[in-house]
Amino acid sequence: MVGHGNEDQGVSEAFTQIDGGALDLLIVGDHASAYVPADIDLGISPDLLRQHVAIDIGVAEVSRLLAQQLAGTAILGGVSRLVIDLNREDDAPGLLPVMSDGHAIPGNRDADLAARMLRFHHPYHHRIEALLAAMNAPFILSVHSFTPRLESDPGQQRPWEIGILYNQDDRAARIAIPLLEAAGLIVGDQQPYSGQLLNATMNRHAEANGIPYLGVEMRQDLVRDAAGQKRFADVLGPVVLACRSALA
Repeated sequence: MVGHGNEDQGVSEAFTQIDGGALDLLIVGDHASAYVPADIDLGISPDLLRQHVAIDIGVAEVSRLLAQQLAGTAILGGVSRLVIDLNREDDAPGLLPVMSDGHAIPGNRDADLAARMLRFHHPYHHRIEALLAAMNAPFILSVHSFTPRLESDPGQQRPWEIGILYNQDDRAARIAIPLLEAAGLIVGDQQPYSGQLLNATMNRHAEANGIPYLGVEMRQDLVRDAAGQKRFADVLGPVVLACRSALA
């Protein structure tokens, strides 16, 4: 993923940084890119890179809008989660997926995990640490998106328009959920899955350091186009500010 425009002040292979202003707000998009470097062959159809298995659709665009709207900073993962999953602990088995939602990723079977960690995972998380260290009273917004249904379990219904995820720290969730419902959204509390099961980036940077955060999951069919992306950014912006004002 490459940056464009004056707002992109930090671009590397591992991440894109968007500087929207001086507010102590960090927007984090672990799975914002479908980019696969030319020297990495995953052994998959290029069509797969346009699907959820490779990228959280809508996250990069909504995060960029929010960084500009709220005068905050966004950091977006620079490679597809099929290259390395940035939202996994350093020793997690799913860091280098060989299967994902029923799709085989044959190019990862003999891949060098340590090399991928050094090239992508470590620089991304070190940059998050540096950005937070430079803030006096940081607040983190974690942005992901989810599919209306899983390919591997098409019978599972996911009616929520947005989900709020957390592990132990639910302070921002308790503020955000009623505000999002008042804005007309169908809100899932720990849906479509629980942040107690999958919250690695926020566990590492927020919960471990006592930094307040809000973890959101947007339904992908609602943020595929520019109109949907603007709608979610417009709804999320005041909610994020309310959480930050109360907690940061």
